[in-house]
Amino acid sequence: MNLFAEMKILVEESLSALAAEGVLPAGLELANVAVEPPRDPAHGDMATNAAMVLAKPAGLKPRAIAEPLADRLAADPRVAEASVAGPGFINLRLAASAWQGVLAAALADPEGFGRSGMGQGETVNVEYVSANPTGPLHVGHTRGAVFGDALARLLAFAGYDVTKEYYINDGGAQVDVLARSAYLRYCQANGEAVDIPDGLYPGHYLIAVGEKLKARHGDSLMGLPEERWLPEVREFAIGAMMETIRADLAALGVEMDRFFSERALYNTGRIEAALAALEEKGLIYVGQLEPPKGRAPEDWEARPQTLFKATEFGDDTDRPLKKSDGSWTYFAPDIAYHYDKVSRGYGQLINVFGADHGGYVKRLKAAVAALSGGTVPLDIKLIQLVKLFKDGEPYKMSKRAGTFVTLRDLIDEVGADVVRFVMLTRKNDAALDFDFAKALEQSRENPVWYVQYAHARVHSVAARAAEAGIAEGDSPDLALLEDPSELALARKLGEFPRMVEAAALAHEPHRVAFYLYDLASEFHAHWNRGQDRPELRMLREDAPELTRARLALARAVAVVISAGLGILGVTPMTELT
Repeated sequence: MNLFAEMKILVEESLSALAAEGVLPAGLELANVAVEPPRDPAHGDMATNAAMVLAKPAGLKPRAIAEPLADRLAADPRVAEASVAGPGFINLRLAASAWQGVLAAALADPEGFGRSGMGQGETVNVEYVSANPTGPLHVGHTRGAVFGDALARLLAFAGYDVTKEYYINDGGAQVDVLARSAYLRYCQANGEAVDIPDGLYPGHYLIAVGEKLKARHGDSLMGLPEERWLPEVREFAIGAMMETIRADLAALGVEMDRFFSERALYNTGRIEAALAALEEKGLIYVGQLEPPKGRAPEDWEARPQTLFKATEFGDDTDRPLKKSDGSWTYFAPDIAYHYDKVSRGYGQLINVFGADHGGYVKRLKAAVAALSGGTVPLDIKLIQLVKLFKDGEPYKMSKRAGTFVTLRDLIDEVGADVVRFVMLTRKNDAALDFDFAKALEQSRENPVWYVQYAHARVHSVAARAAEAGIAEGDSPDLALLEDPSELALARKLGEFPRMVEAAALAHEPHRVAFYLYDLASEFHAHWNRGQDRPELRMLREDAPELTRARLALARAVAVVISAGLGILGVTPMTELT
């Protein structure tokens, strides 16, 4: 049940009726008509801009539309009051029965409340994490993993058919560096003293890889020339790192639907096929690029290059596809990978990248627009850095030094649920401070605890009511919920379906975390009013029917918190220690 959507339908039907009566011209476009919460809650429960957006095409003043529209809206039993404000906005105040109906809908279908058919089964590919398989996932990867997974869950909740994908960056020089680093640890496992030189990965996580290599090969790789052992060690090390990464993701509650290897693009004709598709459209040519801005002309090597006409699709410059030695640039396999995704028939593509990949946005969007003929949108979400604090001091990490903070470190310290919620307390393109102490603090300042506390409180009051011999029952009389505080809580629950759709359209799962915090605040405030005003307490042994209705209100709160936490990938708690 989406009460905002229902009111929008009522507005549209009322406009159609006014057109049939000749008050409005026929055939008005209603796409920009909206029903939203008013900027000032004191003005009502909802507001519509219908008169403002239709005035010009109708050739009428806004109030000439707003006044007859408000009269017609006020005739609906769900509307207690419809008033015209300012130049022509219409504010709606709904009847208590409308908000009581929201509670009934949530209780009747706990699993379905808030879910939407908006996506209509459209296929969406969400690619996220996609870390180089050169070590365990660190805190920066963690934020991208949480964001991508929550976005995928949000889109599925809103009716999309979602594929969660991990692109394994195993085709570049970094995996040779990994192999050489692992080989040194293999030599170490065989009793040789080693010194990790600059340029290799010094992390202790490779000690276990070296020991596993020894368990498989004994000392048979010792002393061999690099070209003999490199392919075997590279394959083994990549596999070992991906095994670790999969386990780390599972510990965070992230399960991918598909893993795609970059190496599968090389020497298979897939890169050539993707570029041939662009060449058929006249988008590949041999030319010479202008020197980059800020580089002196004498430092610029002018040479003919194979280029993609990225500027035709909004990029700042055309992009090279081959290096001077004839090998592919990094962009060529990226094109091939996205050609593969486009060829699979997805309606939308979403990539979740670290902030350091900002330079890739325009070129990849240009490539997807060219490959799909502009039919497949690509949204690239950049994830800003996470700053760690421990004991009030910044906690540094450095992957090259081998002292980085891993995803497992975070989970071991505060738990997966806390990690996931905290990582969604800021929009993806804003930096995030992760304070270990605050993440475990039991106060309003800790949003994950505050939301979980609201859910646990619902279960607590239900248990106390049962001890008092009052069960909620199948048909509580929700009409007894008439206090402004109770109706305010019901109104907040009524916002959930609309928020889900808006968050899914914007690809912004942090909105769910913000909403849950606001809902928890509303619930705790209502609870506290009962401490000051005994007649508002949820458990009233002298009024069992009223208690049953209030238990139903509390359970509806728990239904929505549970659904919202499910979108975030967080397990709701029934009691807190």
